[in-house]
Amino acid sequence: MIELAEISIPDFGVPLEPPAIPAMTYAARCDRLFERAGVDWVVVYADREHIANMVFLTGFEPRFEEALLLLGGNGRRVLVTGNESESYAMVSPLPGLDVVLAQSLSLMAQDRSRFPNLASVLAGIGITSGDNVGLVGWKYLEPEEGEGFLVPHSLVTALGKCVGSGTLTDVTALLMHPETGQRSVVDADQVAVAEWAGSRASASVWRIVNAARPGLRELELALAFGYAGEPLACHSMLASAAAPDSVIGLRSPTARLLSQGEGITTAVGYWGGLSSRAGLLDTGNDAFLAIAKSYFAGLITWYETANIGVAGGDVHAAVMETLARNSLRPALNPGHLVSYDEWSHSPIRPGSTDTIRSGMAFQVDIIPTPMQPGQALNAEDGVVFADADLRRSLAERHPQAAARIAARRAFMADRIGLDLAETILPMSNIPLCVPPFWMEPGLLLARR
Repeated sequence: MIELAEISIPDFGVPLEPPAIPAMTYAARCDRLFERAGVDWVVVYADREHIANMVFLTGFEPRFEEALLLLGGNGRRVLVTGNESESYAMVSPLPGLDVVLAQSLSLMAQDRSRFPNLASVLAGIGITSGDNVGLVGWKYLEPEEGEGFLVPHSLVTALGKCVGSGTLTDVTALLMHPETGQRSVVDADQVAVAEWAGSRASASVWRIVNAARPGLRELELALAFGYAGEPLACHSMLASAAAPDSVIGLRSPTARLLSQGEGITTAVGYWGGLSSRAGLLDTGNDAFLAIAKSYFAGLITWYETANIGVAGGDVHAAVMETLARNSLRPALNPGHLVSYDEWSHSPIRPGSTDTIRSGMAFQVDIIPTPMQPGQALNAEDGVVFADADLRRSLAERHPQAAARIAARRAFMADRIGLDLAETILPMSNIPLCVPPFWMEPGLLLARR
């Protein structure tokens, strides 16, 4: 039985120092990608909005412009940047990384007098006629979607001039496939990055929930985010609405005045993890509470179904069935992989045979629909699936993160009523804490 209960969330601790990925881990990631691709060169594209593959491989991301990572034989690693990223490239700990300037990657009107032509720069690095190049974009197309590279056409043109009779092949799936991609299954250090992000993002979200009250403007409430400069995986979101308007979950805060009884939502995503909550800015509402209980049942189904070795399609079907009992459904996939980007891919799709594997970091992202105008409901948090070896490695390399995870698991069992499988590691400081009524944030849904 699901009911509202007065529950105090413990102080699990909010880590300050971001965990570091060792330099040799970056090197091993690059080497593995190059070997799996089986080509003469791998070219990885990144821009301000599509950084995740680049960060995963180098620890660097372009902040105003575009960049390329070239991986070649004998351990060649070349970062091609525009004007502004050339000096910033030193943040990368990747060993043996050469930095080359291509000014056509810079913003317009900046100097292009030295290295204006991308094809010439690529040829100078060593890409030549007859070479086979594997290209990594920000995502890839499924067969039924057609063919093409999801990178700028100018890059494809420049590479085509270089390789001549050689080939260009999309190898993005080597990094982003939902089961076998390198970014989909990670090690203990990357799990610690997810825990750092999940801890801080969820703490930020919970400050918003506790600070929300009628009479505040959204921008005034947003001060409670307590943003400390963490690298963002997406825009921070905060939105409210009253009927007949709908709550627009992706919206940034405005000067709108908050009123009692209306829907409100917020989300914060840092590199490695996102947290979100939505509910009513109220003290109670019986009809809404009934919907919230049905939604909470769907969340419990997710946690009790998803596990290492389980097919994503089975998780999808189980959650759909539970929500459908009360005429709800998820607006998008009920859960997806999360990384330096807020959503990389997901094995959880209708009929998917892709299985959950140890080392997968998920965002439990079940957005219930339909919702009445002026109402909102959501609870998103990160988890990582980890077998005994990965849990042991995490405890050895990051004992404080492992201790926070253990405390969260105990809290979920003792207070929320959900005894997690030992393979599920909660990343959030508000694990499965769902307050339907934000004016009563101490009243959480729980199974009794």
